[in-house]
Amino acid sequence: MSWARIMVPLAGTPSDQGVLTSAAALAGAFQAELACVHAPADMADLMPWMGEGFMGGVQVTALESLKEAAQEGARACGKLAAEIGYSRTRVISLDSPVWAGLAMEGRLSDVIVFDDASARGKGPLAESFQQLVADEQRPTLVARAGFKVDGVALVAWDGGKEASRAMRTALPLLQKAGSVIVAGAPGASSRAFELERLVEFLAARGVRATVKTLDGNGDAAGLLLGAAKETGANLLVAGAFGHPRLQEFIFGGTTRTLLNSDGPSLFLSH
Repeated sequence: MSWARIMVPLAGTPSDQGVLTSAAALAGAFQAELACVHAPADMADLMPWMGEGFMGGVQVTALESLKEAAQEGARACGKLAAEIGYSRTRVISLDSPVWAGLAMEGRLSDVIVFDDASARGKGPLAESFQQLVADEQRPTLVARAGFKVDGVALVAWDGGKEASRAMRTALPLLQKAGSVIVAGAPGASSRAFELERLVEFLAARGVRATVKTLDGNGDAAGLLLGAAKETGANLLVAGAFGHPRLQEFIFGGTTRTLLNSDGPSLFLSH
């Protein structure tokens, strides 16, 4: 099992450089294609403001400005991708409807890489992050400072289907990690589970892992972040909990805390 296509949505701004570097490192570890997908502001979003059958000077100017910004952004993405120097890079600039194109590119990718700002709900790609993780349910890496493919990975485990999906989806990355730690807080969960069973599951798939039992029955996110800091983990694998139909509360409390923390990079699967 491996990954063949890593996708990184880009806004066409200088801030893309950090996430693009992380995405290239991830793609390089698997010799995968790196799909740099430029997602500009969508002109279709302006149409409700135009009025039916009417195009005034202000509206035309706004459309022209969006077109110019999209062209500049596409050039910036191409330049950044070239500077990264990864041989299997493909640059794609989306046309309207942008969201439909972004969703399709995500469906044809193994993992999507976002930056920390988007995960926190900031910047031009914040809505895209929510939609791809929650609505499209695509495996997503939130790349933060210190991310390394061969670093220390902490796997959050409570025996639930969300945690199981995230762990199984992350297996190719766990197989390349320098160290894997299975962490769970039996006292904070309503279901019974054994951390050692997951260690056995991983061992059968070539991943040597150790167990870290988290004491306490309080906030699961706080316990996981504390464990990540204690173990020096630079990656936390966790199931994403959320409510796609309620955009203002799209992620559950535990996931929101992880996304808004200053903790390690996150591998999420909804």
